[in-house]
Amino acid sequence: MIKTLIFDFGDVFINLDKGGAMKNALQLFKMDTFEDDMIETNIQYEIGKISTSQFLDFYTHKFPELNRDSIIDAWNYIIKDFPKYRLEFIQKLASKKNYQLILLSNTNDLHINYIKQNVPFYNDFKMCFDAFYLSQDIHLRKPNADIFQFVLKENHLVAKDCLFIDDTKPNTDTAKQLGFNVWNIDETKEDVIYLFKTKAHLF
Repeated sequence: MIKTLIFDFGDVFINLDKGGAMKNALQLFKMDTFEDDMIETNIQYEIGKISTSQFLDFYTHKFPELNRDSIIDAWNYIIKDFPKYRLEFIQKLASKKNYQLILLSNTNDLHINYIKQNVPFYNDFKMCFDAFYLSQDIHLRKPNADIFQFVLKENHLVAKDCLFIDDTKPNTDTAKQLGFNVWNIDETKEDVIYLFKTKAHLF
């Protein structure tokens, strides 16, 4: 029986343009692919091991023709709209108090600040959750198993009583291996508001 719902943020609640953001960044950097040091820096930033200033220093040193604002704009390009009907869905779910609600997101400081500035109901959204975990704050990231083990331990949960919803298959694959029920949501044709219809067999 499902007692806890664990949601990703991007492409579950807030829409992202991952492909467009990658294309935009590669054009800006005049590269065909991200180099290893860029990938590692992005990961370190995502888990809060380096600051925003250090993150921007890395990119402006690597690409001296670019300034900080152009890096920030490229970094935040991925973030699109947050449909209000999804806020209403989670608010209704929270008001019923039938499930423990947890948000678990790979999110960094620049992205969350951009969202706070551009999504007027961000705080209302955050208040819907019993626990709200961002990778930058807990220094862990999906799809590593330790982030799921952290959530289980912190909230005294049993994996089989949890449903984890995420748009990224490696993330749901790890969770499934640990005993979670999962929904690898396809954001191109599925929507989180239809959770109880799509996963009716679990409830």
